[in-house]
This record gives sequence, C-alpha cells and structure tokens, in this order.
Amino acid sequence: MLYQINQGTVAYADKIVLKEINFEIRNTEKIAVVGRNGCGKTTLLKLIMGEVSLSKRDSDKDSFIAMAGKPQIGWLQQMTFEDDEICLSAEIRKVFEPILVMENRMQELLRKIEENPAEKLVEEYAALEQRFTYLGGYRYEKDYQMILDRFGFTKQDEVKRLSEFSGGQRTKIAFIKLLLSKPDILLLDEPTNHLDMSTIAWLEGYLKEYPRAVVIVSHDRMFLDHTADVVYEIEHQKMKRYPGNYTEFTKRKKADHAKQEKEYLAQQKEIERLNQIVERFKNKPSKVSMTRSKLKQIEHMDLIDKPEVFDNRAFHTRIQPKIESGNDVLSVERLGIGYDRELTKAAFSMKKGQKLGIIGGNGLGKSTLLKTLTGHIPKHSGKYQWGYHVEIGYFDQQMAQYSSEKTVLDELWDRFPTLTQTEVRNILGGFLFTGDEVFKKVSMLSGGEKVRLALAGIFQTCPNTLVLDEPTNHMDIVGKEALEDMLRDYTGTILFVSHDRYFIKQIADSLLIFRPDGVEYFPYGYEDYIEKYGLEKNNSSTEDVLNIHASGKPVDGATDGEPVEENTGKKDQNPTKKSAANPGKEKAKRERRIARLEELMEECDVKTAQLKEEMSLPENSSDYVKLNELQQEIDRLEELSLTYLEEWEELSSEI
Repeated sequence: MLYQINQGTVAYADKIVLKEINFEIRNTEKIAVVGRNGCGKTTLLKLIMGEVSLSKRDSDKDSFIAMAGKPQIGWLQQMTFEDDEICLSAEIRKVFEPILVMENRMQELLRKIEENPAEKLVEEYAALEQRFTYLGGYRYEKDYQMILDRFGFTKQDEVKRLSEFSGGQRTKIAFIKLLLSKPDILLLDEPTNHLDMSTIAWLEGYLKEYPRAVVIVSHDRMFLDHTADVVYEIEHQKMKRYPGNYTEFTKRKKADHAKQEKEYLAQQKEIERLNQIVERFKNKPSKVSMTRSKLKQIEHMDLIDKPEVFDNRAFHTRIQPKIESGNDVLSVERLGIGYDRELTKAAFSMKKGQKLGIIGGNGLGKSTLLKTLTGHIPKHSGKYQWGYHVEIGYFDQQMAQYSSEKTVLDELWDRFPTLTQTEVRNILGGFLFTGDEVFKKVSMLSGGEKVRLALAGIFQTCPNTLVLDEPTNHMDIVGKEALEDMLRDYTGTILFVSHDRYFIKQIADSLLIFRPDGVEYFPYGYEDYIEKYGLEKNNSSTEDVLNIHASGKPVDGATDGEPVEENTGKKDQNPTKKSAANPGKEKAKRERRIARLEELMEECDVKTAQLKEEMSLPENSSDYVKLNELQQEIDRLEELSLTYLEEWEELSSEI
C-alpha cells in the first residue's frame, strides 16, 4: 500500500465535497477516478498532493491519511515554466538533474573504490546505483528522444524558445516533463486533452507498462478501458472501489445496485412478515415468548440500506429536422483549405442521413475544413456545394469560451423572441438550466454549461444537417452518453470532428481521416477502421465469467437440513375415514399440532437465515445462478412458513 485515505471528509466552508471516503493506491495500480462534473475528482487529486487537508469532524471514526515512506507524487497542474526564454530541450532536461547528480557521484565513488575498496563506499555505490536504475538513469536519453517524438516535436522544435509554442504545445511540454520525472504516484487530470489519436494510443501503452502507480481523472471512456485496472467512482459525496476497467465498472455498478435493491426489498418484506406475526399474537399470553423472539430477530438484523438513485441527470431533447434535405447533402471536390497557406485538399460527398466523423492529428486542418464549409473562412482552391434544402446547425468548439453579460434566459430568448418565457425555460430545463440558474450570466458559466447552452440554441432551430466541432469537450461521461443517444436517434445528416474515440465509435458510420500526406475517405465506422489499420491494441474488456455451481434445486421432500412436514395444512388427509367425536382428544391433538407448527416455523426461519447468510458470502457475490437458486429457496420457505402460520392461527382460534 503506497497511499491511503481512511474515512476522509473534505469541506469548503459549510459545503461538504467528499464525505467519509476510503481510498487506496496499491503498488503499481492504474486507478481511474470517475464521476459527474463538480463531484470532487480534482479535490481528491489536491488531497493526494497535500494542497487541501481533511476536515475535522465530530465523529468517533478514525480519519487519517497514511503513506508508505515518502513517495514522490507528480501532477501535471504543478508543472510550470520559470523562464519562457529558454529552449524546449533545456526546459525538459531539467528533470534529469537528479539523475546527472547521481551519475557524477557514482563515477566519483568508482574512482575512490579503485583506490580504496572500503565497505562503506561500496554500500553507498550499491544504494545509489539501485536508485539510479529505478529512475531510469541508464536510458534517460532514449526516453527523452522517444517521448519527444511521440508528442510530435521535431529536432527543430528542441531549440525553439518556450514562448514560441502555443498553449496546447506548452501543455504537452509540461506533460513530457512529468512523464520523464517518473514519480512514484503519477496524477493525471484529463491527460488526453490536446493529444491526437496516435499519441493517445501510445500513451495508453506507456501507462499500462509504467512500473509505478497512476491515478487518472478522465472522461475518455476508451482511454480508461485501455489503461485502468481499478475504478473509483465518486457519487453523492461518497466513493466506491470497483476492480477492472471502465466497462467492467459500469457492469459491476449495475449488478451491485440490482443486488442491493433485491436484498433490501427482501429484508423489508421479512421485517414486515415478522411484524405481522407480532401484531397478530402480541395480545395472546401464551405467545409472548414467540412475539418477543420475533422482535429480537428484527432488532438483531444488519439493516441493508436502500440503494441510492444513480446520478444520471443529463440534458435531453428530441432533435429532428424541421424539413428534409435532398438526398445529396454535400459535394466536395479537391477543396483546398487553410488560413495563410493551404494545409491540405479534401474530396468527398455526403448523402442524407449519413454520419461522417472526421479524425486525425492536431494541426492538419480538421476544424479548418468545418469553418470553410460553413463559410467562416474562405477556401483556397477547388469547390464545395451544399445540396437542396440543406439547413445547417453549426457548433464551434470556441463556443465553450463564449462570454456575455446576458443571463442564460435572455441569451436564448433573444435568439427565439417569438417564444414565451415558459417555452424558453422549458427548453433550458431540458439542458439542466433550472430554477434560478436561468438568471446566471453567461460569462459566469463553466465550459460544460456554455456547451449545453449553445447546443440548446442549435437544436431548437431543428436543422437537417449538424456540423459539430468537438461537441463533447467539457462534458462529463453522462453528458456524452446523453448526446450520443440524441445523435443516434437523429434522422438528419451529421458531419463532426472529435478526438473521443468512444463517441466516434457510437456515432460515425463513415470517416474522413486527416494525415500529414493528405485526406482519405473511409466508408465504414471506427471499429472497421481500427481492424483494417490496426492503430491501437484491442483492449476490449474481458467477458464476465460466472462460476456456475452444480447445486440441485431444492424440491419438496426429505433433504438434509430442510424442514419438511408431511401435513401441508389440511386437517384430515383422509376425509373418508370417520373418527369418533371426542372433544378432549381433539383438543389435545390440536395442541400437539400447534406446538409442531411453531417448531416448523422456527425451522423455516433458521434455514432462511442460513440461506441469506450464504447469499452474502464473497464467493457467491458474482455467481448469479447460485444466487437465483438461493433466493428461490428462500421464497419457498417463506411461503411454507406463511402456510404454517395461517394453520397455526386457525387452530389457535378454535381452541
């Protein structure tokens, strides 16, 4: 165990962000932290970094943070540049200073050992050499060149001043420094931002083989599938650990929720049954001990919490074209695109209902193509033609940076002045702007909120063609899934740019691939593209394997440990046989039967408790066949017990 948070709570003023969380980083685990925007993921990273502290609580629960030794913790947010005028190579090589110091000391020790092989010098050299190897001292030059190349920097870039690089490139430089520093615990907050697909695929492999621990906060589901072996989810201020990657997490979460709900309902049913018995017989002096036993049985139960509702709040609307376009939506012929100079040429066509995804490296012209096709920048050469009755809804990724002093309500209302205030508020409500949130100024919204507001306006126009530039940026996973659902149901045409491979896989039925040597049209979806070109390792999640236990289904009759009674409640199994009317004998017979029924009910209760305990065993938690059989037997025993109880009540009333 490298790092542990036990019963940790973090609060800002009166607002609790994380409540009594338990979190562990073990050895070389690759941990994904997922949850809604604003749930506390970044707060957790700050807690690990020591930038925030645990809040003091009035509780007898032991709350603490523990670490094994003094692990080095690295976080991209902390990687800043002191001097923008030094070159890229000099800045990155700063991370090798500890290695170079060790290397010089090792050479010095070797010289001393040659003159005098003292045990103390040899021990110091051995310890230093072990640390030197751990930090990658024998391969740091190779790592430097390899990572620089993977992130798209050239030999010419190495001598450029930091001030000459764009914001996205500077983020990459900081990321390279972090990776080369090789901390014991690597914290990554949205690491795939600013990276193209080939770099993301390389990073997945690098992190999977990284010999230390990694904690990843990301909304990139495919990235999490390919890197994580543990997932922690933050929901309702609480945290829960799930083994496996993101896909395994979603399966386990649903299964755990269903299991808890079933057990909760079963326990509530059992409590209700026991209370009914107590209520029926509480005034019968002869049954005081039995009712007291039932009450104690309820008191001693470990109550199962009612499962909390999933936090699946997401924007929603039904977007369908107001009018249909012609069958030929777009024709592009040797279209030259670019700003000051021509970047590349593209040629393709689109039919009505087609969903074309644009993928490729950064800086190759993907967004430039969309800006050209929507008339925001002029073409360099060639031509393009939109088809008959094509109405375009255009989403620009810069909309997340849009600022205005208008309120959310006025921003949308000014675009659609013929609508009533109620109609505008209903539209905004569908995009999660409710109550007083509609009076927030646009300039005060987060990037994700601005994206939702922009989409609300675009979708309200009901276009038959959507042109979308990175629409999932700033969205959490639930938001992405909501948008995917809407776009899958949309009957119009979609042309979109995205780096989110999972989103592309869900939406695109064809691809336009931007490469340094040109643009290629691919007439099939993303999975076919990967299968053809093999650009990334297939790390699809392993299918759940259920250990099916060969346990025979309980049947009526004599079985080990099962309460069986040959009399199922009928007073006389042989109605043709006449018996003499003897009131004293009949009463004694009823009393014996009542005593036997009480024994049988107790046996049913004991067996039911044993079966429920068996259901809760860890080895049975994923054996759904076994769990189903156990539940069927519990249901059978409860019905049998109820039959005994009804007969018991009838005989008791007769006496």
